Amino acid sequence: MWNDLWVVQVPVAEKVIRTVLVYALIVVLFRLGGKRGLANLNTFDIVVIFLLSNVVQNAIIGTDNSLLGGVIGATTLVVVNSAVNRWLARDARAERLLEGTGATVVADGRVVPGALRRLAMRSSEIEHAVRLQYGAAVSDVALGRLEPDGQLVMTLKDTQQNATRADVQALDARLATIEDLLAALTSAPGSGSTER
Repeated sequence: MWNDLWVVQVPVAEKVIRTVLVYALIVVLFRLGGKRGLANLNTFDIVVIFLLSNVVQNAIIGTDNSLLGGVIGATTLVVVNSAVNRWLARDARAERLLEGTGATVVADGRVVPGALRRLAMRSSEIEHAVRLQYGAAVSDVALGRLEPDGQLVMTLKDTQQNATRADVQALDARLATIEDLLAALTSAPGSGSTER
């Protein structure tokens, strides 16, 4: 029993190399698969992720089923992922290479021709993103982009955007000015109602 827990059945270097290579393969597969973030996964994407973890399990662990071997594999994954994230944060070229660039999906109220097909998106995803920005229809959007992290970012046309705090403050100031003018008019001599 103790042997199964603590004796690594493959060389540690092989375990680390297997884990790094499988990590790299998965990154490449997801990069080729498109720009779909976790928030935008559909049922089929989730099924693929669950099955993928099972498919690559043996490639990572090999013939080793020890607890220590699992710890080595898990630690390697976390360290490699942390290193890649730090690299991406420092190097814009690496970020473009591994994550790609954003893609315009809506321009001036119209879906960009071929964008949905090229990005494997459905029109319902675009409509949902528009509603999240409080737009009524795609025609309300000035610019819509699918970012490298899979988020759909919609910028509504100026005429369709909600009022900002600055807009409300400007309105308050104008109303206060109107109230002051009305008060001045009603209190001015000769402005009262004429008596008969």
